[in-house]
Parts: sequence; C-alpha cells; structure tokens
Amino acid sequence: MSYFSAIIQGLIQGFTEFLPVSSSGHLSLYQYFTGTSSEEALLFSVMLHFGTLAAVIIAFWPTVWQLLIEFLSIFADLFTGKLFKGYPKPYRRMLYFLMLSCVPLLVVPFVQDFIEGFSTDNSIIAEGCFFLITALLLTLADRAVKGIKTARSMTAQDSVAIGVAQVFATLPGISRSGSTISAGLLMGLDRSFAVSYSFILGLPAILAAGLLDVKDILETGELGVPVGPALVGMAVALVAGLLSIKLVKYLVSSDKFGIFAWYTLILGVLVLGIGISEHFTGNAIQNYLANTLFAVMVTV
Repeated sequence: MSYFSAIIQGLIQGFTEFLPVSSSGHLSLYQYFTGTSSEEALLFSVMLHFGTLAAVIIAFWPTVWQLLIEFLSIFADLFTGKLFKGYPKPYRRMLYFLMLSCVPLLVVPFVQDFIEGFSTDNSIIAEGCFFLITALLLTLADRAVKGIKTARSMTAQDSVAIGVAQVFATLPGISRSGSTISAGLLMGLDRSFAVSYSFILGLPAILAAGLLDVKDILETGELGVPVGPALVGMAVALVAGLLSIKLVKYLVSSDKFGIFAWYTLILGVLVLGIGISEHFTGNAIQNYLANTLFAVMVTV
C-alpha cells in the first residue's frame, strides 16, 4: 500500500466517520474501484478507526473525562454502599445509558463474517441499498420535532433505540453517526446532546473492534499493512476527523442536517445503478478504474 493511498483513505475515513454518510460505505467504494477489496484493505480500514477514535477523545475531552471519573467512582460507591442511594448525577446517568446502548453490540460477533462479506464481496449493490437506508433515516430525523431531552431526562428506551441503530450501522453504507444521531433526534433528544452522545457512544465500539484485530495480528504474527502508510493514514484520519466533528455540530445546530439525506440518496442511486451494471458487464468500470488508479498510486 502506497502513502498516497493511505492519505486518501485517511481523508475518507476521517471526514466520513462523523459526517452522516457512512465511512465504511465510502471506504468500501474506494477499495472496490481501486481493486483493493481484500483482508488487507479491511484491516487497514479498522486501523484508520484508531485515528478517528483519538479525534473523538480530543473533541469531547471534558465530557470524556467526566465520564471516566464517574466510571471509577462507581466502584468506590459500590464498596461504600452509596451506589444505589439518591438520584444519579447527569454524567452518571449518561454513563449508565451509554453502557446500555452498547448491549445490542453483543450480537455483532455472531454476524461479523456476514457483515464483513459486504466489504470484500467485489460488489457494491449492497452498499447502494444501505446508502438509501441512510438517506431515509436522515430524512426522518430532519423532519422530527426538536427534542429537549438531555442526560437528566433521557430514558432507557432512548438509549436502547440508539444502541440498536448502532448495530445496523456496522453494515457498509449505513452511517454510524447518521443512524445514532437520527435515532436520538427521533427519540426527542436535544440536538447538541444527540451529537455528543452519538460520538462518545462510538468510542467503545471502535476500541473493541480495534482490539479484536490487534489480537488477530498478534496470533498470526502478520501486520498485514506497512507500518509507515498505516501511521500516516491514522494521522490524516485524526485531523480530518476533528474538522468533520466541528462541521457536524454546526449543521445539526443550524437545522442543515438534511442536506446529507440528499447526498446519500443521490449516492445510493448512483452506486446501486453502477453495481447492477457491473454485474452484467463483468466489472468493466472497476477494472478500468483499478488499472488507471493503480498506475497513478505506484508513481506517487
């Protein structure tokens, strides 16, 4: 893998991880049209997530820090008998609900091979369909009545709904941020809080996925991708992620979230159309672009 390819994929990952347009779907398209749809490409995609993981921690550090303090204080309260006394503080309630939202992810390991198959099947028909689903979710969220719920007033049902949305977002083309923010808005969460909750919720999911792949690397003794391009890609994903987080905050607060519904709708129709034509032409577009882009990346 060249440095040029690592930078491009880092930009795609960083910007689309937080914009509600599906980073996995865009990376899948890039890997498809460049002919790199393989286990190496899949592993590199996961490594890029570490860059965006750092972006979330930096962008929401005050909240992340308070949640860490609450997490540690849970053990102190457990041994002192204070854990179930009194009404939990907002950050403690948010931590409880974040944990509850992660519970649906327990089903992912049982369907992981099925999910990964969409990224490595040398077809983009499924991605096109999933982009259209993202467009539908964003449209519904954009038309939802503005909510006022925060950590003080959200319910367990709200957190479970957001958690279920995150499970479906493991499919390439269904945006994780788009689906979880949309679920939060549909459940009546305050717009700013819905964004924070969505991005922070992604931390354990991204970390868990990365650790599982690190485990596989240690067991096989193979990195799968060169260290240099991997580090460059992660750094680019970090910077791009910070910029896209600021953009999402602005768009949600200014009621312009719906523009991504049009983007994913158009993209979904195009991808689905190309995917169907590729089926009948023997991947003619992929073969042409892969050969052309390969020649460019080799020389860069």
